[in-house]
Amino acid sequence: MISAHDLSPAQLAALLAFHGDAGVEWLLEEEPVDRFAEFEAMKAARGNARTAAADSRTEVPAQPSPRQASAAAPRESRASAPPANAPAVAIPDAQAIEEARFAAESARSLAELRAAMEGFAGCNLRNSARNLVFAEGDPASGIMIVGPMPYADDDRDGQPFAGRLGDMLTRMIAGIGLTRENVLLSNVVPWRPPGNRVPTAREADICRPFIERQIALAEPKHLLLLGNFTARFFFGGNDTIHQLRGEWRELPVGGITVATLATLHPQDLVTAPINKRFAWQDLLAFKARING
Repeated sequence: MISAHDLSPAQLAALLAFHGDAGVEWLLEEEPVDRFAEFEAMKAARGNARTAAADSRTEVPAQPSPRQASAAAPRESRASAPPANAPAVAIPDAQAIEEARFAAESARSLAELRAAMEGFAGCNLRNSARNLVFAEGDPASGIMIVGPMPYADDDRDGQPFAGRLGDMLTRMIAGIGLTRENVLLSNVVPWRPPGNRVPTAREADICRPFIERQIALAEPKHLLLLGNFTARFFFGGNDTIHQLRGEWRELPVGGITVATLATLHPQDLVTAPINKRFAWQDLLAFKARING
């Protein structure tokens, strides 16, 4: 087995990045630890503490003098105060959604919305993500492309559709005469879930006001949705992307109505290259609509 001491700093950094991208959140100790023995020792210590507490209750405590009582009071108040680094109390889902809605609706520009999202603490995903991945591109283009969530490369670089999947999307839209610079790219969920897992319904509900506000502020004329999660998020229901793709819909979102088409995500094309022909059909339909 290779020890961490045998790796160079660059190799160790690459290994840690690989584990983080794979969703590993716990590291093993260098030496084995007998957790059963620790548990038995902990139970024995608790038993001894209960015995000592019972013995102390049988004794009559001495009454402190007024000076002793006044000196002890500050110490007791300090002991009862929560530590400065205590974890924040979890925000109930309904409250988090309401706070997200208020923060989103208060933003009058995409810059203000980004600042509001950077200060938002109601979604647990931001605690494990490296970066907020906000919309990028040209809001005035009239074309917006939305994916499900940031992946590892997006989270690392802090931009949507980075890395290999981003390169594939760049080639996909280049085939219909578009570039990253003349569209607006974004994601439903702006923080990467650990291990690239699918966002939960709770996480999606909390993030919904932010993506809807992005669409409302950008006011795109045409919207392209990528992947199963994204299509279900906006269209509702449990149909798969193969059932939802290729059909234009008038989508009411963020107070406006947008002509919307769903297609496959670049990840779907990597997993099953046969999907490329379906994605190409959808892109040609998208091109015909935006040019027509």
